[in-house]
Amino acid sequence: MISFRHHIVTLVAVFLALAAGIVLGGGPLSEVGRGSEQDLKDAEARNTALEARLATGDKSSTFQDAFAGTVGGQALSGGLDDRSVVLVTLPGVDNKVVRGLTAQVKQAGGTVAGHYGFQPAMVDPSEKSLVDTLGSQLRTQHPDAEIPADAPTYDRMGRLVGRAIGTGFTTDQELDETASSIVESLKGAELMTTQVEPTVRSPLVIVVLGDGQPADGADALVSGLLAGMAEPINAMVVAASTVSADGGLLAGVRADGKVDAAASTADSVQTGAGRVATVLALIDAAEGKLGSYGASGADGAAPLR
Repeated sequence: MISFRHHIVTLVAVFLALAAGIVLGGGPLSEVGRGSEQDLKDAEARNTALEARLATGDKSSTFQDAFAGTVGGQALSGGLDDRSVVLVTLPGVDNKVVRGLTAQVKQAGGTVAGHYGFQPAMVDPSEKSLVDTLGSQLRTQHPDAEIPADAPTYDRMGRLVGRAIGTGFTTDQELDETASSIVESLKGAELMTTQVEPTVRSPLVIVVLGDGQPADGADALVSGLLAGMAEPINAMVVAASTVSADGGLLAGVRADGKVDAAASTADSVQTGAGRVATVLALIDAAEGKLGSYGASGADGAAPLR
């Protein structure tokens, strides 16, 4: 005899399938309700085991973040004393990551002097015409930015962004007329926003990539943009999540190779350990030492100091 509880389980399964848009006639749920009580007990046991694994994973993640917060303070101590850092985020970056990086910069003795956000159009291959036209106009308007005449579209735009937000000097520089004009033009074209109003142009920049699956051609586009940005900046680190490093945007950027000569990369930034590694990589980059760090980094989990 099929129990009342079994009927409830069957009805729940049907409603879940309908919510997900699954066609039930002859589909995988057509046999729901016909199994034995043992089948139901086995499914419940698997669910219980899965819940236990998820709880353990959450506990492990919390421990890693707490451990990184404790030990990271010692590892980072004094590394950025009295120095400023500018953050740049691409679409899809979790605010928790931004807050965590800001906290790690402070632990190292530094301050976040500005936070810029790229709008979707900046990294959308279908918007290349807009990026190309505006970049050409800004290059003409600001010859002091020293952009090569033959620079490709996204390399040129990257160099303009780098000139506006950062500096090749080892100390902060003022937000001059050229920097302000470039930023306002990019904001007007809805290519960039200022999430935290900048106070200076900084020698140190962290760029954080989003987790979304990149559109066709976006890998090469972003690589050109980042390589261009790094040229007028003293030290830059490109950071992203483990997912991005395993098969997303960071994986494509690393494979492309354009960024390697001018900036460091760090993955697993969604974790406390990854954020510590990112700031350590920035400290090293300021000393001229570049590398690829994180769970998928070619040079290890973090720089050795």
